[in-house]
Amino acid sequence: MESLATISRWLEKQHVVSWSVAKEGELWAASAFYLYDREAVAFYLLSEETTRHAQMSGPRAAVAGTVNGQPKSVALIRGVQFRGEIRLLEGEESNAARERYLRRFPIARMMPAPVWEIRIDELKFTDNTLGFGKKFHWLRQA
Repeated sequence: MESLATISRWLEKQHVVSWSVAKEGELWAASAFYLYDREAVAFYLLSEETTRHAQMSGPRAAVAGTVNGQPKSVALIRGVQFRGEIRLLEGEESNAARERYLRRFPIARMMPAPVWEIRIDELKFTDNTLGFGKKFHWLRQA
């Protein structure tokens, strides 16, 4: 669990997630501001259902993605790679996630887009600040 705690501390300080979704041989990527939930090990984000990635995701889909900074030095590179599942939230679950999201990003009140959850099943965190190529791994237990 120490790996997850280390990864979670870093993810809570970041704010943009990028992910890719595939459907019927087509592949597409997207990025969004996110709220990270360390207990659920999930990202929450807003995105209109009319976007290409949302259309490809439907109500749920497998995804893979990254969260990373933009350091100028290789020695300072830190970033996460992940795989999981994106799903459109509805009802009370959506309302609760939106409330938490809006506390982090108040400007999003202007955006009526639905809330999506990316439930993370696997994480790999590279932290070169602890030594070149230092990695932490986490895998959701079934």
